[in-house]
Amino acid sequence: MKPFLILQLRPEDEVSDNEFESFLKFGGLSKKDVHRIRMERDGLYDVNLDDYSGVLVGGGPFNVSDTADIKTDVQQDFDAKLVKLLGEICEKDFPYLGACYGIGILSKSLKGIISKEKYSEDAGGVTIKLTEDGKKDPLLLRLPEEFRAFGGHKEACQSVPKGAILLASSIACPVQMIKVKENIYGAQFHTELDTVGIEFRVRAYKNHGYFPPENAEKLIEECCKETVEVPMEILRRFVQRYRRE
Repeated sequence: MKPFLILQLRPEDEVSDNEFESFLKFGGLSKKDVHRIRMERDGLYDVNLDDYSGVLVGGGPFNVSDTADIKTDVQQDFDAKLVKLLGEICEKDFPYLGACYGIGILSKSLKGIISKEKYSEDAGGVTIKLTEDGKKDPLLLRLPEEFRAFGGHKEACQSVPKGAILLASSIACPVQMIKVKENIYGAQFHTELDTVGIEFRVRAYKNHGYFPPENAEKLIEECCKETVEVPMEILRRFVQRYRRE
């Protein structure tokens, strides 16, 4: 099988490793099935899409909508290179699944509006509802029309980017999942995040403005009561659908 390219941007080693292991576990992948790049550490070099089955992009503490004076030089570099790569992905309709930052940078590549103006969500569980288009999509077919997922973000798509269709929404954030052409997906919620992973992230990012830091333990307790399964099934289906020799 051609490997899946996993692009990450979490500076904290423990959190990055947990996210990577979650991609493997819930995607039904082994380490030999993937090529991992930590963009925040190693940058993003030229990628030949013909070498891969698909591209997976995770989230992190960086915001696509931050101004240049806030972004580090490293982020500015991988932002620009990923937008360029997404241009090629969209041109070829190459399999892509990006979560959180991954939907933001996809939206940016489509010249959509992503900002902190509206639609942020506190860290924790959120109810996702499929649209009529979502119910018919091959990746989401016969999944529950409503399901729980983990999210938490300061910025969001302010509208559905031109050229995309809306697959899922939530009360607080209207654009929760989009599709471009036939094979390109972006999700505001996390498709790889379970209760173990969110505990890692709550502890790592409790001083990053996603929630009051004094609420961290209570938030972990609440998250551990959640039943979150459908997002991982979406990730598994994506991998199964786009595996190629």
